[in-house]
Amino acid sequence: MAEIFHTPQARQAYDQLLARVRERSLLESTASLLWWDQETMMPPGGVEHRSRQTSLMSRLAHQMLIDEEVGRCLQACEDDPALKSAPLSDQAVNLRELRHVYDRARRVPSELVEEISRVTSLCVHAWTQARQKNDFASFAPWLEQVVTLVRKQAQCLSAAERASETPSGGHLWDALADGYEPGCTAAEVRRVFDPLRPRLVDLVQRLLDGPKKPKNHLASRPIPIPAQQAFVRQVAQRIGFDFHRGRLDVSAHPFCSGFHPTDVRMTTRYREDGLLESLGGVLHESGHGLYDQGLPPEHHGTPRGSAVGLAIHESQSRTWENFVGRSRPFWQWCWPLMQQHLDAQLDGLSLDDVYESVNLVQRSLIRTESDEATYNLHIMIRFELELALIDGSLSVRDLPGAWNEKYRACLGIEVPDDARGCMQDIHWSIGSLGYFPTYTLGNLYAAQFFQAARAAIPDLDAHFAAGDFAPLLAWLRKNIHQQGMRHRSHDLCVMITGRPLSADPLLDHLTTKFSPLHGL
Repeated sequence: MAEIFHTPQARQAYDQLLARVRERSLLESTASLLWWDQETMMPPGGVEHRSRQTSLMSRLAHQMLIDEEVGRCLQACEDDPALKSAPLSDQAVNLRELRHVYDRARRVPSELVEEISRVTSLCVHAWTQARQKNDFASFAPWLEQVVTLVRKQAQCLSAAERASETPSGGHLWDALADGYEPGCTAAEVRRVFDPLRPRLVDLVQRLLDGPKKPKNHLASRPIPIPAQQAFVRQVAQRIGFDFHRGRLDVSAHPFCSGFHPTDVRMTTRYREDGLLESLGGVLHESGHGLYDQGLPPEHHGTPRGSAVGLAIHESQSRTWENFVGRSRPFWQWCWPLMQQHLDAQLDGLSLDDVYESVNLVQRSLIRTESDEATYNLHIMIRFELELALIDGSLSVRDLPGAWNEKYRACLGIEVPDDARGCMQDIHWSIGSLGYFPTYTLGNLYAAQFFQAARAAIPDLDAHFAAGDFAPLLAWLRKNIHQQGMRHRSHDLCVMITGRPLSADPLLDHLTTKFSPLHGL
């Protein structure tokens, strides 16, 4: 790391700061490992003890961050005039982002951080059981506790006098969203979502009214789970996921945890009649995993070695799930591999049949199983609901009814039960309110980045058809992964694509791809 500081005091303070930050990162990655274990290996009876473990880890990590010595070191570094002349240096990036998280963390009492961790650990267990039994009534008291605690957290972060507003006139939700996507606000999300929604609704309607009616040719073909596991693992390995530095397991809700570039854990779920769901889940989580494995290890534990935010992280998962994994060139390569693993179950099917099945557009209940054209409508519904939960205009007890009404109005479908309705996602159980919009922002970034990748690699489709994904991965490594947090999301987008984030690339992609499939 090149030296930029002018004074020995700043150099010493910076070294002390990084040592503390990296030590805290070890605590955080250990807590993440406990979470991974809870979702994959831990016996159900261990949930009470695990909640105490994770709450202690959260409190210790929070106390390390808010220590006055951290503030002193930050100030000593910021006083050095060298930073102004090198705003994108490794040191300046680390100090910019550490100041951001330090100031946020100082506003939240350690006791509240510990309590949120304890309650969410228990809430996830309650959610898992309630979802299996379709029993929202047993889950509601736990979710009420989580919403109350997260609202307190947001009030601490925003220092708001009114429960629904920050001093700047924004929404209390903004303080939560900033923790997932720095700078994100409800107003900014609405500026993207409000004009995008009618265009998506119109596109979906035109596709469904088209003369061609694609169908899922795999729907009635049960595939043994061991065969699915072998198939999806080989796909993940082929696109670049390094199983020497990562693993794939099973959980109720697919996720990816990157503890270090050398230890990345992802999960998916399997059903005999859900091959495309398990494959899509693995491609999606592999995108996250490739990002985590591609971060610069020499900067691990610092912002310079961390992902920009969840929107950019989501752009990576969506790139591999949708722009690669649902493309025809990908399936020109993948179809023979699929036949190799699942031949007996695929009799009578063709490449065209499978490509049509992978890209089926339909109004559906489950977000994680939805198609590219309708997916973002699911996110918009969740965004509106969590805004209402945080500002108090919607009670947890009324959540199922509000959920069902929005699905009726936005997607035109009836929700038959809460397991396939408001209990389908894990996010609110773990306190992740403010998270959902990053999925749609990630889709928009993915579309814009993929346009830039195509311009840089004109024969990208030929590489995919040959099963060669290295050129795209190398482009992503250089332009996104290795950058760490050097640029915030907006600036990274402009740097890579030459313009701010726009909905047009995604809508162009959806229209161009799906119109022929529906005879338009």
